Amino acid sequence: MERLTVLGAGSWGTTLADVLAQKSKVTLWARSSALCRSILEKSENETYLPGIKLSGNIKPTSSLEEAVSGADLVVSVIPSHGVREIISGATPFISKSAIIVSATKGIEETTGLTPHGIIREFLPEGACRGIVVLSGPSFANEVIRKLPAAVCAASKSADAANIVQKAFSTGYFRVYTNSDVTGVELGGALKNVIAIASGISDGLGLGNNARAALITRGLAEISRLGVRMGANPLTFSGLSGLGDLVLTCTAALSRNYTVGLEIGKGRGLKEITGSMRMVAEGVKTSKAAKELAEKNGVEMPITEEVYNVLYKGKPPKSAVLELMTRELKGE
Repeated sequence: MERLTVLGAGSWGTTLADVLAQKSKVTLWARSSALCRSILEKSENETYLPGIKLSGNIKPTSSLEEAVSGADLVVSVIPSHGVREIISGATPFISKSAIIVSATKGIEETTGLTPHGIIREFLPEGACRGIVVLSGPSFANEVIRKLPAAVCAASKSADAANIVQKAFSTGYFRVYTNSDVTGVELGGALKNVIAIASGISDGLGLGNNARAALITRGLAEISRLGVRMGANPLTFSGLSGLGDLVLTCTAALSRNYTVGLEIGKGRGLKEITGSMRMVAEGVKTSKAAKELAEKNGVEMPITEEVYNVLYKGKPPKSAVLELMTRELKGE
């Protein structure tokens, strides 16, 4: 891996570029030329990671063609709603020998596709060396400060997963390989929906018992949908399942938990998201997840109630009552 590229200069994209830059030179693509100039001049992403000095091995560019042409490793860290646009623009310049890494956690609203599925549309079998999903419990603000974290690299190609594992692994960032692409992606996307529910619960002041119940039953419904879609059930007890779910549902650094917390306190969704610089993927994912559940005939009551609160204006207290008074059943 001689030429490494990261697409997306938000907090997580910049952080992953910095992880890779511990060993190699890295090209970091940003849509904004002003952001590129700022990173180049100050070795800092003042917009998303203020006060953090970045590796001198990072070279920013706003040219997509320059970023991906000849790259051995292309890491996509684009918000889920922008993956299709950026990957379609990058495809003509991506080498057949390149490995593509998706580090986006979400589901496309209009198609129900995960980022891996979108990338596969533009880069079918044989169009690149392999596609790998990188996911797990990892807040950018902690990883960029070189605090320990562990994630997994999932791919149908063991060779591609192993290469990505070695490229990203450092003394503070540990990477495990996994072959369950579906489970790893669904775990990473759907936990954001449950995190919104967890935040709502805390915003309403419902206590620790309620949060623990939400996390546990949230994991149950994520697993149900995942298994129905072909995932390995054991994946959901791993880093991209339980690990990511617990982190996102309990920490103030979680954007999705924060959205839920503010809703529970009585603020409106537009007001909350309008004041946020970064994307809370769970908002759009709740709609896509509800539709996936209906399409696959899977019961996901927490996801459904989050959708009702976000999109139908249902009062959070009514949603909680609905969950607590459902038909009694075995666990």
